[in-house]
Amino acid sequence: MADSSLPSPAQPSGGAVSVLDLAPVLPVVVVDDADDAVPLARALVAGGLPAIEVTLRTAAAPEAIRAIGAAVPGAVVGAGTVLGPEHVDVAVDAGARFLVSPGWTDGLLSAMRASGLPCLPGVSTASEVVALLERGVREMKFFPAQAAGGTAYLRSLYGPLPQVRFCPTGGIGPANAPEYLALPNVGCVGGSWMVPGDALAARDWGRVERLAREAAALRNAVTATATSNAAPAVPTGSASGVTPSSGTCR
Repeated sequence: MADSSLPSPAQPSGGAVSVLDLAPVLPVVVVDDADDAVPLARALVAGGLPAIEVTLRTAAAPEAIRAIGAAVPGAVVGAGTVLGPEHVDVAVDAGARFLVSPGWTDGLLSAMRASGLPCLPGVSTASEVVALLERGVREMKFFPAQAAGGTAYLRSLYGPLPQVRFCPTGGIGPANAPEYLALPNVGCVGGSWMVPGDALAARDWGRVERLAREAAALRNAVTATATSNAAPAVPTGSASGVTPSSGTCR
């Protein structure tokens, strides 16, 4: 079975956490100016969101990943919008710690696995989920989450496919994120609301940190609500940074 776990510093010789368990929210970041990457990452980490997905949508993305990895030790920086083997090569060269794709093909999945990095291939249908299960993958990105059926769709998938966990992304914000996080097959959600465009343009890192802190607290709020309603406990994750080890999609 392929492994995409990341060892926890608190358990260096044994325990491990998945990319899905680093924090309740995975920030999806578009960096236009690589000079903004380090202060942005520091703000996110200070707010309790150590995992950061830098999308490969801009020319500045590889340098941003490289800068964050070198200057922000508390960050676990990955590459998003990975669309083909060439993107895998770019991400690995930049020092990405994990890979995220909006969809997948056999060629892309093979390249991501060959990189040795944890990865989240994207799915939006039950058939895609089953196809990945056949290939030994149990952790996936669900995209575009809201457009593809949202929480109702994921809840329906849980019955026949309880062994799969997802990071839903697309159309998720602070208002509906708790609904996703309350689902037993959701490890975390992806979103950009803690890095709004106007805050990035103004380089308002204090605002980014505040929004990140609010996002990081969503899991506690969901757990408290579930406990008070005597509902089944949702999976909990670590909000602290980790040091990734080698591993592939699992």
